[in-house]
This record gives sequence, structure tokens and C-alpha cells, in this order.
Amino acid sequence: MTQKIIPVIMAGGKGTRLWPLSRSNAPKQFIQVVDEKTLFQETLERVTDTAAYEAPVVITNQDFRFTVAEQAREVGVDLSAIILEPVARNTAAAIAAAAFHLKQKFGEDAILHLLASDHEIDAGKDWSEAIATARQTAASGKIVTFGIKPTEPATGYGYIEQGDALSTGAHKVKRFVEKPQLAAAEEMLAAGGFFWNSGIFMCRVDLLLNELSNYAPAVYEAAEAAVAKATIDLDFVRLDEASFQASPDISIDYAVMEKTTNAAVVTSAFAWSDLGSWDAVWKLGEKDENGNVVIGHATVMNTENSLVLSRASHLAVQGLKDVAVIASEDAVYVGRLDEAQEVGKLVKYLAKAKETSSLTETHPTSYRPWGGYTSLFNGDRFQVKRLFVLPGKKLSLQKHFHRSEHWVCVKGTAEVTVGDEVTFVRENESVYIPQGELHRLYNPGRIMLEMIEVQTGSYLGEDDIVRVSDEFGRG
Repeated sequence: MTQKIIPVIMAGGKGTRLWPLSRSNAPKQFIQVVDEKTLFQETLERVTDTAAYEAPVVITNQDFRFTVAEQAREVGVDLSAIILEPVARNTAAAIAAAAFHLKQKFGEDAILHLLASDHEIDAGKDWSEAIATARQTAASGKIVTFGIKPTEPATGYGYIEQGDALSTGAHKVKRFVEKPQLAAAEEMLAAGGFFWNSGIFMCRVDLLLNELSNYAPAVYEAAEAAVAKATIDLDFVRLDEASFQASPDISIDYAVMEKTTNAAVVTSAFAWSDLGSWDAVWKLGEKDENGNVVIGHATVMNTENSLVLSRASHLAVQGLKDVAVIASEDAVYVGRLDEAQEVGKLVKYLAKAKETSSLTETHPTSYRPWGGYTSLFNGDRFQVKRLFVLPGKKLSLQKHFHRSEHWVCVKGTAEVTVGDEVTFVRENESVYIPQGELHRLYNPGRIMLEMIEVQTGSYLGEDDIVRVSDEFGRG
């Protein structure tokens, strides 16, 4: 039987380059950008062929653990493991920890396929052929990178120069090139033999660990100890913090790929983008006769070569050219597409101001182990939320010192505990939770429970909560 590949998906980044849709606690891999599914969900679905793949391993951080679990559940993909990084240590340490985990679970001859969770890829025939070539090349003892045939002299990507051909159809890597200036990118395209570095690779676990031991021993030792001392928490593998923190903060490219003599590249023309800016989203999108990409609730008139996207209010854009207009539930961004790479600077500026810092951090929708909530409206001494509770899940038994709550059931049936009384609240019924009273919400049904929650009080922060009992182990 042909050996299966174990996908390892990196999903811990906190980038904000697609603000205002992306935030530090809701990065681009977990938001809907172009399609109804998130980039993370599309990545999961790319590796669901059970004839070729084992169940994926996801590496993320503490803040995103329930988002990962929920989004995988939504698309029906079972995960082999969710590994939690206790601190950020760049890609080398995360990948090393995944490799040690795979060695424990699948053996050192397992083939690891590393994927970013925030890339847009056309997983058609070209993708399948590249995977097949990479698999054969990895099994032969190479660390395989995926090189994308350039469609333009992009300056936002690193490049790979291919070397001599291998018998598998791949090539040796001649050299890696950092993100170039425009003139250098144009020269590489004219010369040929240069490809965008996609950040995707495939290799045997034992080879990767051997190269880490040779070229980045401190990373190797920290990851080995972090996995050996890891603990299991619900469905999560928690790496040992002290051990993992000892790793150098270095990328896998600098730690291994630019030093190893075993690097190979599989080149392909499958459509790929890291969606690192709004102009990248515009380039990828389906354009109308005027070159506009319009997504969501929007209308354009006398407008050209623009990206207009709204997940909330209806946008009407008139008489503009070469711009991005992006509306989330609580913020709107308007800027030139050719300056889209500068959004990160704007986000830093917003983060410094007290009145706008929350717009860079918190997304209106937050996921929890029991489901989640969306903030609908915030006012003076009140706010309105939509709660969604998964079948069979319950919130913690809790109380609040500074607010009372009104719950209205709009879908499903809720079992509500208020003090010593337990009642069922059905659609179009409501219940009141007085300030300071112990309460709990439970979904005993088989469909998603949806409640509208109106909070009133002198302080409405999420930290005004005392959990008396919680099945998810939260204090």
C-alpha cells in the first residue's frame, strides 16, 4: 500500500494586512475573504483525499484553538491533532514540534506536507500533478519546496532558482532569493528558471529532523523537549512552555532550507496567492467589464479597476478608480490599490490610539468551545449580542457583578439555569438574568441554538465573569 501523507497546517499567524476584515484575534486564515468558506477551511478541504492523506495536524496558538476546532467541524474534516504553541517562535520551532509529534504517532519515515492556512490555491490538475511529483521526490530523500511559475515581476514574494533536473521530475534548488526590488524581479523573469517561493514543502520526518539537528540544534532540542513534556487538554496537544520558549526565533527558511544540500523544487503553474494585501485579493477576484471585483453587499457606478467588499452595510461606490473599499461590521477602509501593502502601517497607527485600538484587535464574532457570539450593537451602558450554541454544549455556570442580561430565543430550544431554577426557553420566548445571579445556558437539542442577548449595566467587559463550574476547564 502506498504510504499516506500527513498534512501539517500552520494556522497561528496574527497578521492584520487585510484589515478591517482581519484583526489580531481574527487573522485572515479564519475569515471569509473571497468565498463563503475561510482560507483555513479551504486548506483543510485540499487534503481530504483519504487515499493519499492521513487526517491533518494543525499547529496554532492558544487564542485560536476553538476557532480551529469549530471551523474544521463546520466543513466535516476530522483532525489528527491540534498542537498549541505556548509562545510565538516563528516557523522553525513550530515545524520541528510537528515533526516530533508525527514521529511519535506515525513513525520517522512518515511524509510531512507543510501548508500555510492562509493561501488561495486552485487545487486542480496542476496541483495534483505537483503533489504526486513532490511525494515521489520526498520519498527519495529530498526536502521538496513548491515553486510557482511567476505571472508578473512580483516584489512581495521570495524566489527560487531551479538547478539540475532530478529523475522524479523535480529539480535541485540552486538558490533562494529574498523579496527583490522591481528591477531584479524583472531580470529574473526575463532570464527564466526562477519561481515564486510558495512556502509549501514536503519531506520525510526523519530527514527534516536530521537537518534541524545539523543546522539548528537549539531549535531541535527545544522542540524535542516541548513535545516530550506536552500535555493533552481536551482535543489539544499543549507543548511545554518552558521548553518551547528556549527555541531561537527563526524561520524554517533561514534555519534549514537555505543551508541544506537536500533541497529540491517542484515547479508548477497552479494558481496561487498568499492574499497578503487587498490588491492581491483584487487580482484574484472575478472582474466585471470595468475591471471591478465586487463582493458582498455593494453597488458600483462609473467605477474602474477597484475592489469593493462588504460583509455588513450596503456599499455604494461612484466615480472612483483603482481603489479598495472594504466594510466589516464595525469599520470601513478606503485606499488606493497600489498602496494596499501599506495597510499594516495604518493598523499600527490605529492601534496606538485608545479610541481605535480595539478595532485592530477584536472582531465582532468570537468563537468559544461551546459555539460563540457576534457583537451586534454597543451603546452607553448596553450592548446586544447574538449567541450561537452547538448541540449538546453548555456555557459555564457563571455570574456577573456589573450587568444583567436578557435572553431571547430565536432558534432552537434552550435549557436555562437561573439560581436554583431550571427552565426551557423556546423560540420567541425570553428569560431575565439579574445582576449577580448564577446562570447557565445549555443546548439540549440537535440543531444550533441561537439567542439574542441584551446586556445592561455599568460595565460590560468580557472580564466581568466569575465561572463557578466549566466543562472546558476555564477559570
